[in-house]
Amino acid sequence: MDKYVLGVDFGTDSVRSVLVNAADGKTVWGEVFAYPRWKAGKYCNPGKNQFRQHPLDHLEGLEHTIRVVMEKSGISKELVKGICVDTTGSSPLPVDKHGQALALSQKFTDNPNAQMILWKDHTAVAEADEINELARSWGGEDFTKYEGGIYSSEWFWAKILHTIREDREVAAAAHSWMEHCDYLTYELIGGKDLPGFKRSRCAAGHKALWHESWGGLPDTRFLEQLDPRLAALKNNLYKDTYTSDTIAGYLSESWAERMGLEPGTTVAVGTFDAHAGAVGGEVADGTLVKVMGTSTCDIMVTSPASLENKTVKGICGQVDGSVIPGKIGLEAGQSGFGDVLAWFVQLIQKPVLDTLTESGLDEATFAKISSHLEDKLIQTLSNQAALLSPDASQVIALDWINGRRTPDANQNLKGAISGLDMGTDASGVFMALVESICFGSKRIIERFREEGIPIQQVIGLGGVAKKSTLVMQTMADVLDMPIKVAKSEQAPALGAAIYAATAAGLYDSVTDAVSKMGNGFDKVYQPRAEYRNVYQKKYQRYLELGNFIENGQKR
Repeated sequence: MDKYVLGVDFGTDSVRSVLVNAADGKTVWGEVFAYPRWKAGKYCNPGKNQFRQHPLDHLEGLEHTIRVVMEKSGISKELVKGICVDTTGSSPLPVDKHGQALALSQKFTDNPNAQMILWKDHTAVAEADEINELARSWGGEDFTKYEGGIYSSEWFWAKILHTIREDREVAAAAHSWMEHCDYLTYELIGGKDLPGFKRSRCAAGHKALWHESWGGLPDTRFLEQLDPRLAALKNNLYKDTYTSDTIAGYLSESWAERMGLEPGTTVAVGTFDAHAGAVGGEVADGTLVKVMGTSTCDIMVTSPASLENKTVKGICGQVDGSVIPGKIGLEAGQSGFGDVLAWFVQLIQKPVLDTLTESGLDEATFAKISSHLEDKLIQTLSNQAALLSPDASQVIALDWINGRRTPDANQNLKGAISGLDMGTDASGVFMALVESICFGSKRIIERFREEGIPIQQVIGLGGVAKKSTLVMQTMADVLDMPIKVAKSEQAPALGAAIYAATAAGLYDSVTDAVSKMGNGFDKVYQPRAEYRNVYQKKYQRYLELGNFIENGQKR
Protein backbone atom coordinates (compact mmCIF):
# COMPACT_ATOMS: atom_id res chain seq x y z
CA MET A 1 0.00 0.00 0.00
CA ASP A 2 1.31 3.47 -0.92
CA LYS A 3 2.36 5.87 1.81
CA TYR A 4 2.22 9.64 1.59
CA VAL A 5 3.97 12.69 3.04
CA LEU A 6 3.19 16.39 3.16
CA GLY A 7 5.55 19.20 2.22
CA VAL A 8 4.53 22.72 3.23
CA ASP A 9 6.38 25.63 1.60
CA PHE A 10 5.94 29.12 3.05
CA GLY A 11 7.07 31.71 0.51
CA THR A 12 7.06 35.49 0.62
CA ASP A 13 3.53 35.98 -0.71
CA SER A 14 1.81 32.63 -0.13
CA VAL A 15 2.02 29.12 1.26
CA ARG A 16 1.58 25.96 -0.78
CA SER A 17 1.10 22.44 0.55
CA VAL A 18 1.57 19.28 -1.50
CA LEU A 19 0.64 15.69 -0.75
CA VAL A 20 3.30 13.45 -2.26
CA ASN A 21 3.45 9.71 -2.85
CA ALA A 22 6.58 8.65 -0.98
CA ALA A 23 7.18 5.76 -3.39
CA ASP A 24 7.80 7.88 -6.51
CA GLY A 25 7.59 11.56 -5.54
CA LYS A 26 4.45 12.24 -7.55
CA THR A 27 2.25 15.03 -6.25
CA VAL A 28 -1.29 13.85 -5.60
CA TRP A 29 -2.73 17.26 -4.79
CA GLY A 30 -1.56 20.77 -4.01
CA GLU A 31 -3.16 23.92 -2.65
CA VAL A 32 -2.01 27.56 -2.41
CA PHE A 33 -3.08 30.26 0.05
CA ALA A 34 -2.16 33.95 -0.38
CA TYR A 35 -1.50 35.86 2.84
CA PRO A 36 -4.37 38.38 3.19
CA ARG A 37 -2.74 40.80 5.65
CA TRP A 38 0.51 40.81 3.68
CA LYS A 39 -1.35 41.45 0.43
CA ALA A 40 -3.06 44.42 2.07
CA GLY A 41 0.38 45.83 2.93
CA LYS A 42 -0.13 45.73 6.69
CA TYR A 43 2.84 46.28 9.02
CA CYS A 44 5.11 47.21 6.10
CA ASN A 45 6.83 50.43 5.10
CA PRO A 46 8.80 49.93 1.86
CA GLY A 47 10.32 53.40 2.15
CA LYS A 48 12.04 52.26 5.36
CA ASN A 49 12.74 48.76 3.99
CA GLN A 50 10.38 47.47 6.70
CA PHE A 51 8.64 44.20 5.80
CA ARG A 52 6.69 42.37 8.50
CA GLN A 53 4.14 39.55 8.43
CA HIS A 54 1.48 38.60 10.96
CA PRO A 55 1.75 34.95 12.10
CA LEU A 56 -2.00 34.53 11.57
CA ASP A 57 -1.38 34.73 7.81
CA HIS A 58 0.79 31.65 8.16
CA LEU A 59 -1.32 29.73 10.65
CA GLU A 60 -4.47 30.28 8.60
CA GLY A 61 -2.62 29.26 5.45
CA LEU A 62 -1.26 26.12 7.09
CA GLU A 63 -4.71 24.99 8.17
CA HIS A 64 -6.42 25.89 4.90
CA THR A 65 -3.97 24.33 2.48
CA ILE A 66 -3.60 20.99 4.23
CA ARG A 67 -7.29 20.65 4.94
CA VAL A 68 -8.10 21.26 1.26
CA VAL A 69 -5.33 18.92 0.09
CA MET A 70 -6.69 16.11 2.24
CA GLU A 71 -10.28 16.73 1.20
CA LYS A 72 -9.53 16.97 -2.52
CA SER A 73 -7.00 14.14 -2.72
CA GLY A 74 -9.28 11.45 -1.31
CA ILE A 75 -6.28 9.89 0.43
CA SER A 76 -7.01 8.33 3.80
CA LYS A 77 -5.37 10.25 6.62
CA GLU A 78 -3.95 7.00 8.05
CA LEU A 79 -1.70 6.76 4.98
CA VAL A 80 -0.02 10.14 5.62
CA LYS A 81 3.17 9.35 7.50
CA GLY A 82 5.03 12.63 7.80
CA ILE A 83 5.03 16.38 7.39
CA CYS A 84 7.80 18.97 7.06
CA VAL A 85 7.61 22.74 6.88
CA ASP A 86 9.99 25.01 4.97
CA THR A 87 9.88 28.80 5.19
CA THR A 88 11.63 32.00 4.21
CA GLY A 89 14.62 32.98 6.29
CA SER A 90 15.95 34.65 8.19
CA SER A 91 12.44 35.57 9.36
CA PRO A 92 12.40 35.57 13.17
CA LEU A 93 9.52 36.51 15.47
CA PRO A 94 9.29 37.20 19.22
CA VAL A 95 7.51 34.67 21.47
CA ASP A 96 6.57 34.41 25.13
CA LYS A 97 7.84 31.74 27.56
CA HIS A 98 5.35 29.22 26.15
CA GLY A 99 6.46 29.81 22.56
CA GLN A 100 3.30 31.78 21.73
CA ALA A 101 3.86 34.56 19.18
CA LEU A 102 3.50 37.99 20.80
CA ALA A 103 1.48 39.14 17.78
CA LEU A 104 -1.28 36.69 18.73
CA SER A 105 -1.94 38.62 21.94
CA GLN A 106 -4.34 41.57 21.97
CA LYS A 107 -1.63 43.91 23.22
CA PHE A 108 0.75 43.30 20.33
CA THR A 109 -1.50 42.20 17.48
CA ASP A 110 -1.06 45.47 15.53
CA ASN A 111 2.50 46.25 16.58
CA PRO A 112 4.86 45.84 13.59
CA ASN A 113 7.76 45.05 15.92
CA ALA A 114 5.90 42.03 17.30
CA GLN A 115 5.37 40.51 13.85
CA MET A 116 7.60 38.13 11.96
CA ILE A 117 10.48 40.17 10.51
CA LEU A 118 10.57 39.00 6.92
CA TRP A 119 13.83 38.01 5.23
CA LYS A 120 13.76 41.12 3.02
CA ASP A 121 13.43 43.56 5.93
CA HIS A 122 16.55 45.76 5.99
CA THR A 123 15.82 47.99 8.96
CA ALA A 124 18.80 46.52 10.84
CA VAL A 125 21.64 47.69 8.57
CA ALA A 126 23.32 49.67 11.36
CA GLU A 127 23.10 46.73 13.75
CA ALA A 128 24.63 44.37 11.17
CA ASP A 129 27.51 46.82 10.71
CA GLU A 130 27.97 46.86 14.48
CA ILE A 131 28.08 43.06 14.65
CA ASN A 132 30.67 42.94 11.88
CA GLU A 133 32.86 45.56 13.50
CA LEU A 134 32.77 43.84 16.89
CA ALA A 135 33.47 40.40 15.37
CA ARG A 136 36.76 41.76 14.02
CA SER A 137 37.79 43.83 17.02
CA TRP A 138 36.69 42.19 20.27
CA GLY A 139 39.76 39.96 20.54
CA GLY A 140 38.05 36.58 20.45
CA GLU A 141 36.65 34.24 17.84
CA ASP A 142 35.37 35.83 14.63
CA PHE A 143 31.86 34.41 14.74
CA THR A 144 31.15 35.55 11.17
CA LYS A 145 33.80 33.37 9.54
CA TYR A 146 31.38 30.57 8.64
CA GLU A 147 28.89 33.17 7.37
CA GLY A 148 31.22 34.32 4.61
CA GLY A 149 32.91 36.83 6.94
CA ILE A 150 30.10 39.40 6.73
CA TYR A 151 26.93 39.41 8.82
CA SER A 152 23.81 40.72 7.07
CA SER A 153 20.94 42.94 8.17
CA GLU A 154 18.68 40.21 6.80
CA TRP A 155 19.66 37.85 9.61
CA PHE A 156 18.64 36.80 13.11
CA TRP A 157 20.81 38.75 15.60
CA ALA A 158 20.79 42.04 13.67
CA LYS A 159 16.99 42.05 13.45
CA ILE A 160 16.54 41.23 17.12
CA LEU A 161 19.08 43.85 18.20
CA HIS A 162 17.33 46.52 16.12
CA THR A 163 13.89 45.57 17.45
CA ILE A 164 14.75 45.52 21.16
CA ARG A 165 16.43 48.91 20.84
CA GLU A 166 13.45 50.38 19.04
CA ASP A 167 10.62 48.88 21.11
CA ARG A 168 10.98 48.48 24.88
CA GLU A 169 7.59 46.77 25.28
CA VAL A 170 8.42 44.06 22.76
CA ALA A 171 11.89 43.68 24.25
CA ALA A 172 10.41 43.17 27.72
CA ALA A 173 7.69 40.76 26.59
CA ALA A 174 9.86 38.58 24.31
CA HIS A 175 11.07 35.60 26.33
CA SER A 176 12.65 34.11 23.21
CA TRP A 177 12.75 34.46 19.43
CA MET A 178 12.05 31.77 16.86
CA GLU A 179 12.80 31.47 13.18
CA HIS A 180 9.69 31.09 11.07
CA CYS A 181 10.39 27.40 10.28
CA ASP A 182 10.91 26.60 13.96
CA TYR A 183 7.81 28.46 15.11
CA LEU A 184 5.47 26.63 12.74
CA THR A 185 6.99 23.25 13.50
CA TYR A 186 6.63 23.95 17.23
CA GLU A 187 2.97 24.85 16.66
CA LEU A 188 2.29 21.61 14.79
CA ILE A 189 3.59 19.43 17.62
CA GLY A 190 1.52 21.22 20.24
CA GLY A 191 4.05 23.71 21.61
CA LYS A 192 4.47 22.32 25.12
CA ASP A 193 8.24 22.39 25.74
CA LEU A 194 10.07 25.41 24.34
CA PRO A 195 13.44 24.69 26.05
CA GLY A 196 13.46 21.10 24.73
CA PHE A 197 12.28 21.92 21.22
CA LYS A 198 14.57 20.87 18.36
CA ARG A 199 15.65 23.95 16.42
CA SER A 200 16.63 23.91 12.75
CA ARG A 201 20.32 23.42 11.89
CA CYS A 202 20.06 25.37 8.64
CA ALA A 203 18.39 28.37 10.30
CA ALA A 204 20.83 28.46 13.21
CA GLY A 205 23.98 27.81 11.20
CA HIS A 206 23.34 30.12 8.27
CA LYS A 207 21.69 33.03 10.12
CA ALA A 208 22.35 32.90 13.89
CA LEU A 209 26.14 32.37 14.02
CA TRP A 210 25.72 28.85 15.41
CA HIS A 211 28.68 26.49 14.94
CA GLU A 212 29.81 23.31 16.67
CA SER A 213 33.41 24.50 16.98
CA TRP A 214 32.50 27.19 19.55
CA GLY A 215 29.80 25.20 21.28
CA GLY A 216 26.74 26.55 19.50
CA LEU A 217 25.68 30.20 19.62
CA PRO A 218 28.24 33.03 20.03
CA ASP A 219 30.06 33.56 23.30
CA THR A 220 28.02 35.37 25.97
CA ARG A 221 30.79 37.97 26.35
CA PHE A 222 30.50 38.84 22.67
CA LEU A 223 26.73 39.25 22.88
CA GLU A 224 27.03 41.36 26.05
CA GLN A 225 29.16 43.89 24.20
CA LEU A 226 26.39 44.29 21.63
CA ASP A 227 23.62 44.50 24.23
CA PRO A 228 23.31 42.72 27.61
CA ARG A 229 19.78 41.74 26.63
CA LEU A 230 21.17 39.54 23.82
CA ALA A 231 23.31 37.69 26.35
CA ALA A 232 20.20 37.10 28.49
CA LEU A 233 18.27 35.99 25.41
CA LYS A 234 20.89 33.36 24.61
CA ASN A 235 19.86 31.47 27.75
CA ASN A 236 16.32 31.20 26.33
CA LEU A 237 17.35 30.02 22.86
CA TYR A 238 19.17 26.73 22.27
CA LYS A 239 22.52 24.98 22.30
CA ASP A 240 21.99 21.99 20.00
CA THR A 241 20.49 22.04 16.50
CA TYR A 242 19.08 19.34 14.27
CA THR A 243 18.93 18.42 10.60
CA SER A 244 15.61 18.01 8.82
CA ASP A 245 15.79 14.24 8.54
CA THR A 246 15.18 14.25 12.31
CA ILE A 247 11.83 13.93 14.09
CA ALA A 248 10.90 17.19 15.82
CA GLY A 249 7.83 15.63 17.41
CA TYR A 250 4.38 14.38 16.53
CA LEU A 251 1.28 16.15 15.27
CA SER A 252 -0.94 17.43 18.08
CA GLU A 253 -4.60 16.45 18.36
CA SER A 254 -5.68 20.05 17.86
CA TRP A 255 -3.81 20.55 14.59
CA ALA A 256 -4.70 17.05 13.38
CA GLU A 257 -8.39 17.86 13.77
CA ARG A 258 -8.04 21.24 12.07
CA MET A 259 -6.23 19.79 9.04
CA GLY A 260 -7.87 16.38 8.69
CA LEU A 261 -4.81 14.34 9.67
CA GLU A 262 -4.04 11.64 12.22
CA PRO A 263 -2.73 12.75 15.63
CA GLY A 264 0.78 11.45 16.14
CA THR A 265 1.86 11.90 12.51
CA THR A 266 5.64 12.45 12.34
CA VAL A 267 6.70 16.10 12.09
CA ALA A 268 10.24 16.69 10.83
CA VAL A 269 12.55 19.46 11.99
CA GLY A 270 11.83 22.60 9.96
CA THR A 271 14.05 24.07 7.27
CA PHE A 272 14.44 27.02 4.91
CA ASP A 273 12.69 27.11 1.55
CA ALA A 274 15.88 27.36 -0.50
CA HIS A 275 17.46 24.37 1.23
CA ALA A 276 14.33 22.29 0.72
CA GLY A 277 14.25 23.52 -2.86
CA ALA A 278 17.78 22.32 -3.43
CA VAL A 279 16.75 18.87 -2.20
CA GLY A 280 13.68 18.94 -4.45
CA GLY A 281 15.98 20.00 -7.30
CA GLU A 282 18.25 16.98 -6.71
CA VAL A 283 21.31 18.89 -5.52
CA ALA A 284 24.63 17.01 -5.64
CA ASP A 285 28.34 17.81 -5.42
CA GLY A 286 29.39 20.20 -8.19
CA THR A 287 25.81 21.38 -8.78
CA LEU A 288 24.57 24.90 -8.12
CA VAL A 289 20.82 25.02 -7.50
CA LYS A 290 19.32 28.45 -8.07
CA VAL A 291 16.00 28.95 -6.29
CA MET A 292 14.57 31.83 -8.31
CA GLY A 293 11.73 33.91 -6.96
CA THR A 294 11.46 37.41 -5.53
CA SER A 295 15.10 36.91 -4.51
CA THR A 296 17.45 34.02 -5.21
CA CYS A 297 19.13 31.54 -2.97
CA ASP A 298 22.01 29.68 -4.59
CA ILE A 299 22.67 26.38 -2.85
CA MET A 300 25.51 23.88 -3.13
CA VAL A 301 26.71 20.89 -1.15
CA THR A 302 30.20 19.49 -0.79
CA SER A 303 32.01 16.99 1.39
CA PRO A 304 33.77 18.26 4.53
CA ALA A 305 37.04 16.82 3.21
CA SER A 306 36.88 18.88 0.01
CA LEU A 307 36.85 22.15 1.96
CA GLU A 308 39.82 21.13 4.13
CA ASN A 309 38.59 23.42 6.94
CA LYS A 310 38.57 26.39 4.55
CA THR A 311 36.00 29.16 4.94
CA VAL A 312 34.41 30.56 1.79
CA LYS A 313 34.47 34.36 1.69
CA GLY A 314 31.47 36.55 1.11
CA ILE A 315 28.70 33.94 1.00
CA CYS A 316 25.73 33.29 3.31
CA GLY A 317 27.19 30.47 5.31
CA GLN A 318 28.61 26.98 5.21
CA VAL A 319 26.90 24.58 7.58
CA ASP A 320 27.33 20.87 8.16
CA GLY A 321 24.04 19.12 7.37
CA SER A 322 22.00 22.19 6.50
CA VAL A 323 20.93 20.74 3.13
CA ILE A 324 22.05 17.09 3.02
CA PRO A 325 23.05 15.49 6.33
CA GLY A 326 26.73 14.54 6.19
CA LYS A 327 27.60 17.25 3.65
CA ILE A 328 28.44 20.93 4.02
CA GLY A 329 25.67 23.16 2.74
CA LEU A 330 26.85 26.36 1.02
CA GLU A 331 24.44 29.26 0.50
CA ALA A 332 24.68 32.44 -1.55
CA GLY A 333 22.03 34.55 -3.26
CA GLN A 334 20.67 37.87 -4.48
CA SER A 335 18.50 40.17 -2.35
CA GLY A 336 16.53 41.13 -5.43
CA PHE A 337 15.71 38.96 -8.43
CA GLY A 338 12.07 38.79 -9.48
CA ASP A 339 11.58 41.77 -7.16
CA VAL A 340 13.83 43.86 -9.40
CA LEU A 341 11.56 43.26 -12.39
CA ALA A 342 8.41 43.68 -10.28
CA TRP A 343 9.74 47.05 -9.07
CA PHE A 344 10.03 48.30 -12.65
CA VAL A 345 6.58 47.03 -13.60
CA GLN A 346 5.11 48.80 -10.58
CA LEU A 347 7.04 51.94 -11.47
CA ILE A 348 5.17 52.05 -14.78
CA GLN A 349 1.83 50.73 -13.61
CA LYS A 350 1.17 52.85 -10.52
CA PRO A 351 1.10 56.32 -12.13
CA VAL A 352 -1.10 54.95 -14.92
CA LEU A 353 -3.62 53.64 -12.40
CA ASP A 354 -3.37 56.85 -10.36
CA THR A 355 -4.18 58.82 -13.50
CA LEU A 356 -7.11 56.57 -14.37
CA THR A 357 -8.49 56.98 -10.86
CA GLU A 358 -9.04 60.66 -11.67
CA SER A 359 -10.55 59.96 -15.10
CA GLY A 360 -14.11 59.29 -13.99
CA LEU A 361 -14.10 55.65 -15.11
CA ASP A 362 -16.77 53.54 -13.48
CA GLU A 363 -15.59 51.12 -10.81
CA ALA A 364 -16.08 47.96 -12.86
CA THR A 365 -14.10 49.29 -15.83
CA PHE A 366 -11.30 50.54 -13.61
CA ALA A 367 -11.11 47.17 -11.84
CA LYS A 368 -10.93 45.37 -15.20
CA ILE A 369 -8.11 47.60 -16.46
CA SER A 370 -6.22 47.30 -13.18
CA SER A 371 -6.51 43.52 -13.19
CA HIS A 372 -5.39 43.32 -16.83
CA LEU A 373 -2.31 45.44 -16.18
CA GLU A 374 -1.39 43.41 -13.10
CA ASP A 375 -1.72 40.15 -15.02
CA LYS A 376 -0.25 41.10 -18.40
CA LEU A 377 2.16 44.05 -18.17
CA ILE A 378 5.23 42.02 -17.20
CA GLN A 379 4.51 39.56 -20.03
CA THR A 380 4.18 42.41 -22.53
CA LEU A 381 7.53 43.83 -21.44
CA SER A 382 9.08 40.36 -21.60
CA ASN A 383 7.77 39.77 -25.13
CA GLN A 384 9.09 43.13 -26.32
CA ALA A 385 12.47 42.65 -24.61
CA ALA A 386 12.85 39.20 -26.18
CA LEU A 387 12.87 40.84 -29.61
CA LEU A 388 15.89 43.00 -28.73
CA SER A 389 19.35 41.91 -29.77
CA PRO A 390 21.81 41.91 -26.82
CA ASP A 391 24.21 44.15 -28.77
CA ALA A 392 21.51 46.67 -29.72
CA SER A 393 21.54 48.60 -26.44
CA GLN A 394 24.19 50.26 -24.30
CA VAL A 395 21.99 50.34 -21.20
CA ILE A 396 23.54 48.65 -18.15
CA ALA A 397 21.77 48.19 -14.82
CA LEU A 398 22.76 47.08 -11.32
CA ASP A 399 20.54 44.57 -9.50
CA TRP A 400 21.12 46.11 -6.04
CA ILE A 401 17.71 47.75 -5.67
CA ASN A 402 17.23 45.72 -2.47
CA GLY A 403 20.93 45.75 -1.55
CA ARG A 404 23.51 43.05 -2.25
CA ARG A 405 23.44 39.72 -0.48
CA THR A 406 26.28 37.90 -2.26
CA PRO A 407 29.12 38.15 -2.78
CA ASP A 408 30.10 40.31 0.19
CA ALA A 409 26.79 41.39 1.76
CA ASN A 410 26.14 45.13 1.71
CA GLN A 411 22.52 46.15 2.17
CA ASN A 412 23.41 49.85 1.92
CA LEU A 413 24.04 49.54 -1.80
CA LYS A 414 21.50 50.88 -4.28
CA GLY A 415 20.55 50.03 -7.83
CA ALA A 416 21.64 52.08 -10.82
CA ILE A 417 21.03 52.37 -14.55
CA SER A 418 23.51 53.85 -17.05
CA GLY A 419 23.65 54.34 -20.79
CA LEU A 420 20.18 55.86 -21.25
CA ASP A 421 19.47 57.98 -24.33
CA MET A 422 16.42 59.41 -26.11
CA GLY A 423 15.94 56.13 -27.93
CA THR A 424 15.69 54.03 -24.76
CA ASP A 425 12.19 52.72 -24.17
CA ALA A 426 10.59 50.68 -21.39
CA SER A 427 11.47 47.35 -22.99
CA GLY A 428 15.14 48.40 -23.21
CA VAL A 429 15.27 49.25 -19.51
CA PHE A 430 13.42 46.07 -18.65
CA MET A 431 15.94 44.02 -20.66
CA ALA A 432 18.83 45.75 -18.90
CA LEU A 433 17.29 44.78 -15.55
CA VAL A 434 16.92 41.17 -16.73
CA GLU A 435 20.58 41.17 -17.74
CA SER A 436 21.54 42.72 -14.39
CA ILE A 437 20.05 39.90 -12.32
CA CYS A 438 21.85 37.42 -14.59
CA PHE A 439 25.14 39.31 -14.18
CA GLY A 440 24.61 39.18 -10.41
CA SER A 441 24.24 35.43 -10.67
CA LYS A 442 27.44 35.19 -12.70
CA ARG A 443 29.35 37.09 -10.03
CA ILE A 444 28.23 34.54 -7.42
CA ILE A 445 29.45 31.65 -9.55
CA GLU A 446 32.76 33.42 -10.06
CA ARG A 447 33.16 33.81 -6.29
CA PHE A 448 32.57 30.11 -5.66
CA ARG A 449 35.14 29.23 -8.30
CA GLU A 450 37.63 31.79 -6.95
CA GLU A 451 37.28 30.04 -3.58
CA GLY A 452 38.00 26.61 -5.11
CA ILE A 453 34.41 25.30 -5.28
CA PRO A 454 33.88 23.67 -8.70
CA ILE A 455 30.55 24.10 -10.49
CA GLN A 456 29.81 21.62 -13.26
CA GLN A 457 26.11 22.28 -13.74
CA VAL A 458 23.37 24.76 -12.84
CA ILE A 459 19.79 23.83 -11.97
CA GLY A 460 17.00 26.42 -11.85
CA LEU A 461 13.78 26.11 -9.93
CA GLY A 462 11.04 28.34 -8.56
CA GLY A 463 8.54 30.69 -10.15
CA VAL A 464 10.93 32.60 -12.38
CA ALA A 465 12.62 29.43 -13.65
CA LYS A 466 9.27 27.89 -14.59
CA LYS A 467 7.60 30.99 -16.04
CA SER A 468 10.18 33.27 -17.67
CA THR A 469 11.80 32.02 -20.84
CA LEU A 470 13.41 35.45 -21.25
CA VAL A 471 15.20 35.34 -17.89
CA MET A 472 16.28 31.72 -18.24
CA GLN A 473 17.64 32.06 -21.77
CA THR A 474 19.46 35.26 -20.82
CA MET A 475 20.86 33.49 -17.77
CA ALA A 476 22.21 30.64 -19.92
CA ASP A 477 23.76 33.17 -22.32
CA VAL A 478 25.37 35.24 -19.54
CA LEU A 479 26.69 32.24 -17.60
CA ASP A 480 27.70 30.54 -20.86
CA MET A 481 26.42 27.30 -19.32
CA PRO A 482 23.38 25.07 -19.89
CA ILE A 483 20.70 25.45 -17.21
CA LYS A 484 18.38 22.60 -16.31
CA VAL A 485 14.93 23.47 -15.00
CA ALA A 486 13.53 21.19 -12.32
CA LYS A 487 10.33 19.49 -13.44
CA SER A 488 8.50 19.92 -10.16
CA GLU A 489 6.22 22.95 -10.03
CA GLN A 490 6.77 23.12 -6.27
CA ALA A 491 10.38 22.00 -5.73
CA PRO A 492 10.74 23.43 -2.18
CA ALA A 493 7.52 21.71 -1.10
CA LEU A 494 8.76 18.49 -2.73
CA GLY A 495 12.06 18.85 -0.87
CA ALA A 496 10.17 19.30 2.39
CA ALA A 497 8.21 16.15 1.58
CA ILE A 498 11.49 14.30 1.00
CA TYR A 499 12.69 15.39 4.45
CA ALA A 500 9.36 14.24 5.90
CA ALA A 501 9.70 10.82 4.29
CA THR A 502 13.18 10.40 5.72
CA ALA A 503 12.19 11.54 9.22
CA ALA A 504 9.22 9.17 9.12
CA GLY A 505 11.56 6.25 8.44
CA LEU A 506 10.37 5.55 4.90
CA TYR A 507 13.95 5.99 3.67
CA ASP A 508 17.30 5.51 5.38
CA SER A 509 18.71 8.85 4.22
CA VAL A 510 17.78 12.02 2.39
CA THR A 511 19.98 10.92 -0.51
CA ASP A 512 18.04 7.64 -0.80
CA ALA A 513 14.76 9.55 -0.69
CA VAL A 514 15.91 11.95 -3.42
CA SER A 515 16.84 9.02 -5.70
CA LYS A 516 13.28 7.67 -5.47
CA MET A 517 11.22 10.85 -5.09
CA GLY A 518 13.06 13.28 -7.38
CA ASN A 519 10.93 14.49 -10.31
CA GLY A 520 13.78 15.09 -12.75
CA PHE A 521 14.00 17.97 -15.26
CA ASP A 522 11.73 19.13 -18.04
CA LYS A 523 13.78 21.69 -19.96
CA VAL A 524 17.39 22.69 -20.63
CA TYR A 525 18.35 26.19 -21.76
CA GLN A 526 21.48 26.14 -23.92
CA PRO A 527 23.77 29.19 -24.21
CA ARG A 528 23.81 30.84 -27.62
CA ALA A 529 27.42 31.01 -28.83
CA GLU A 530 26.76 34.11 -30.97
CA TYR A 531 26.10 36.19 -27.83
CA ARG A 532 29.11 35.02 -25.79
CA ASN A 533 31.39 37.95 -26.61
CA VAL A 534 28.60 40.52 -26.32
CA TYR A 535 27.72 39.37 -22.81
CA GLN A 536 31.33 39.15 -21.72
CA LYS A 537 31.75 42.82 -22.62
CA LYS A 538 28.46 43.80 -20.99
CA TYR A 539 29.42 41.91 -17.86
CA GLN A 540 32.65 43.88 -17.60
CA ARG A 541 30.65 47.10 -17.86
CA TYR A 542 28.33 45.78 -15.11
CA LEU A 543 31.37 45.23 -12.85
CA GLU A 544 32.72 48.68 -13.66
CA LEU A 545 29.37 50.33 -12.85
CA GLY A 546 29.19 48.35 -9.62
CA ASN A 547 32.68 49.48 -8.59
CA PHE A 548 31.78 53.09 -9.40
CA ILE A 549 28.60 52.99 -7.29
CA GLU A 550 30.21 51.13 -4.38
CA ASN A 551 33.31 53.35 -4.29
CA GLY A 552 31.14 56.44 -4.53
CA GLN A 553 29.16 55.27 -1.53
CA LYS A 554 32.36 54.89 0.49
CA ARG A 555 33.31 58.47 -0.29
